[in-house]
Parts: sequence; structure tokens; C-alpha cells
Amino acid sequence: MLKKSLELLRLEAAETGSHTLKRSLNGFNLITIGIGVIIGAGLFSLTGIAAANNTGPAVTLSFVVAAIGCAFSALCYAEFASMVPVSGSAYTYAYATMGELFAWIIGWDLVLEYSVGAATVAISWSQYLVKFLGKYNLHIPAQLVMSPFETTTLVDGTTVHGFVNVPAMLIVLAITAIIVRGTEGSAWFNTLVVTLKVSVVLVFIALGWQYIDPANYQPYIPANTGTFGEFGWSGILRGAGVIFFVFIGFDIVATMAQETKNPQRNMPIGIIGSLLICTVLFVLFGHVLTGLANYTEFKNSAAPVAIAIEKTPYAWLSAAVILAIIIGYTSVILVDLLGQSRVFFSMAKDGLLPPVFSQIHPKFRTPLQSNLLLGLFIALFAGFVPISVVGEMTSIGTLLAFVMVCLGILIMRKKEPNAPRGFRTPWVPVVPILGILTCLVMMVSLPWETWLRLAVWLAIGLAIYYGYGKKHSKLRQAQEGNNQ
Repeated sequence: MLKKSLELLRLEAAETGSHTLKRSLNGFNLITIGIGVIIGAGLFSLTGIAAANNTGPAVTLSFVVAAIGCAFSALCYAEFASMVPVSGSAYTYAYATMGELFAWIIGWDLVLEYSVGAATVAISWSQYLVKFLGKYNLHIPAQLVMSPFETTTLVDGTTVHGFVNVPAMLIVLAITAIIVRGTEGSAWFNTLVVTLKVSVVLVFIALGWQYIDPANYQPYIPANTGTFGEFGWSGILRGAGVIFFVFIGFDIVATMAQETKNPQRNMPIGIIGSLLICTVLFVLFGHVLTGLANYTEFKNSAAPVAIAIEKTPYAWLSAAVILAIIIGYTSVILVDLLGQSRVFFSMAKDGLLPPVFSQIHPKFRTPLQSNLLLGLFIALFAGFVPISVVGEMTSIGTLLAFVMVCLGILIMRKKEPNAPRGFRTPWVPVVPILGILTCLVMMVSLPWETWLRLAVWLAIGLAIYYGYGKKHSKLRQAQEGNNQ
């Protein structure tokens, strides 16, 4: 199996000049990038759904269980990021441990998650923007917030067809414009966005805490209904599976390794720091949410926070929460686009994709052409494809990447035990094995449609690999040259 050596990866990490990415991110920037994608709108919806259907007030325990599951993978990511501080995240790690074909599969998988995820979030961002503007009697024509394949019935009873989802396209293009000017500017924008939405979460916790009704916590763990996953301890585990997807995103921090100052120190700080901060916020958020309203009131509600706010005298918080969701989605789109382009950059730099995706702008030191092409493609996708087709952002690609990274740590500890590591995953092999098992359980619990979409996407990817990537692989060409 054709693999990249650690020596080659370190040489790539040490490259300098106008053809390389600019190292401008510090540990604080990485933490905010991680928080930016972890704290999305899912926090404001999935918490209530899990409480109503699976956990009751014990949703806080589900957050802890899910965080522990993520922590196993995060510790493995941190070791890899300190060993091979180059772009590509799990794609690069797989290249060094399991070979080129596995690396391609993981890279192509991450591209699916990031690109489809960015389009999906952009469409949802558009919907929330319409709701927010509607509170102030500002209305966008319905035809301009839907794809051509969607219809809606207006207040007067007339049915109109969509033309294009203009807000969804504009937000993708706007964030692309921010990204192409450099990760330093992107990090500044992301820090501002994260500060705003974390502030709203803290305000909700601080103001809501005063109006908690202790009776809503009785019983803290409702008795199981007789069905696995419906309350009781099995409900806590099922709830952890539901809200696990709220945590996914810290892996995108690892794609920023080649743009990070002192990555051996700062990458572990960014990965583990963002996970710890979000875990504390999520537990407090879940505690206040289920303390303000009885968990049964969240049944079949996509906006449980609005229900909880009604229990307080702060009606203005409703608009603030919608604004926080809009802001949260903005940072998720930004980080998705960043991560996606960096994976493409690494794959193109290895020759597995056309060289246009690895060309660096001499001034901005970013993959400008790649950002523009991908931004335009995702904007068109968000503008003309209905959300029912785009589907919810699948996490199966990330879970598969987590499995590969944990497995990679086991392989590297055996094959490269003395390699320099800025951070070492503790309790190996226990932590990587627990990470693999946790992620596999999550993957098995996903519906078969998700597996089908993954299979189709991987089939397309394998066709591209054998039709283009394998023939143009720089590592393969170098090896064949050495053998002649």
C-alpha cells in the first residue's frame, strides 16, 4: 500500500514561500474556529428534541456522554496534528498510516460532509433570516427564498413557485469573499461571530437560571417506557446519539494545521480546548432549558428555546435567539468552506485532484481559485436545490474519519514509536479503541439512507481516483521514477 512517510510530511510542513499557506493562526484562533462550527443551530433544536423523546431533564448527562465519546477521537486528532502539522486533517493522517486509497476515501468523504453541509446550512440560514426579518415586518418575495422545485401558499391563498434562493446564495458568496482574503481575516470574522453567539447562550443561561422551576427536574431520569431509548438509562445513551452531532466539527480545526503558528503546541489546544468549552456551555444550556419548561412541552417542537423563554418575562430573547441561530449558521458555513477547500488543497497538492485546487494566491496566500470555484458551486447548489434533496448534514463521513484517525494512532504507535510528538494521546491503546467503538456504534445507529448516500458518493469518488487521481499521484510517480 502506497503511503507517505512522516519525513515527507514534515518537509511539506516546513515549506515556506509564496506557494505555501500563510501561518497566521494561534491557539485562541483555533479554539474560536472549533467553537464556531460546534455551536450551531443544532444546540437550539436538538437539545429539546432529545429531552422530549429520550432523556427528560437528564439531557445534561447525554451531553456528557457524547462529549466523552468525542474526547476519545479529539485526543487522537491532537497527537496526529502535533506530529504532521499539514493541511488535510484525517486525509493526511490516513495517507501516512493506511495508504493512498484509504486517504482518498476519507478525503472524498470529508468533501461530501463539508460541501453538502455548507449548502444545507445556507438554505436553513435563509429560512431563519426570513423569520427574523418578519418580526420587523420586512418581507422578501417568496419566489426569491425558494428553489425552482419548491412551492408555498401565501396568506391570501395563492400558490407561488420558487425561482432561486437568493439569501442562501449570497451568504455563501459573501463568506467565500472573506475566506479568499486569508485565514487571518477569516479568523477575525469568526472570532467576532463566535463572541456574539456565545454571548446569547450565556445571556440565556444567566437570565433563565433565575426562573428555573425545580419541579421540572422531577424525575430527573424518567422511567423507561419499555422501549429501548425512550427514557431511563437507555434513553440517556440514545439521547447522546441524537446530540452527538452537535459536537461534530472540532475535526475541521485539524485542517488548519498548515496555517497555524507553532502547530505542535497550538493544534492540541484548539482541538481539545474547543471541545471542553462547548461541553460546559451545552450542559449549562440543557440544565436551564429543562428547568424553565417541563421536558414534555418540547414534544414535536423544532424551537424548544422559544417555549422556555415564554416562562420568563424576557420576550425580547426570542428575537435574540433567532439572531444567534443566524449568526451560528454563518460561522458554520465559514468553517465548512474553510475545511472543504483545505482538504481539496491537500489532495490536489498530492496530484489526486487537478492542480487548480492547489494554486496559492501570491498576495493572500490562500487557494484563491479553489475557494472561488467551490464557493460558486456550493452557492448554486444552495440557490437551486431544495433542502429536501440536499438533506440534513450527514455525519457519517466524520464518524468514518474519526474511526480512521483512532486506528491510525494504534498503527503509528506500533510502527513509529519514537517519532517526535508535540502531544501524546494518553492511555493508548484504551483511548483509541474506545474511540473506534463509540464511533462505530454511532454509525450503525444511522438510517440506511445515509449509508446509501455514502456508498453512491464513494463510488463516484473511486471512479475519479482510478480515472484521474491514481495516474497523477505525485507519490506514485516519484516511486515509479525511483524504480526505473
